[in-house]
Amino acid sequence: MEIIMSILAGILFATGVYNLLQKQILRIVIGTGLISHGAHLFILTMGKLKTGAPPILEYGVKSYTDPLPQALILTSIVISFGVTSLLLVLAYRTAKANGTDNMEELRGTENE
Repeated sequence: MEIIMSILAGILFATGVYNLLQKQILRIVIGTGLISHGAHLFILTMGKLKTGAPPILEYGVKSYTDPLPQALILTSIVISFGVTSLLLVLAYRTAKANGTDNMEELRGTENE
């Protein structure tokens, strides 16, 4: 299961980097979202995937699930949602103010 999750995280990272290198602002925002989701899967995979084990330590429990990666991912999901929302608003305002979402056209000239 960890191998499949690692491959899926790698695909998300590769797709995210590909979108980050594009010229449209919306693709850049989508790329940042994909990279954050790849990081979530990577953290979850590094915490070892166990099913059916409780996340609470008690006497007599030999196998348990570490709740720390899940808590980190939950916090990261909230933060990435906020960042994605902010980036979407900034992209919308930039496209509306300048009439384009192409990064080459938004860069301006050297004389400006």
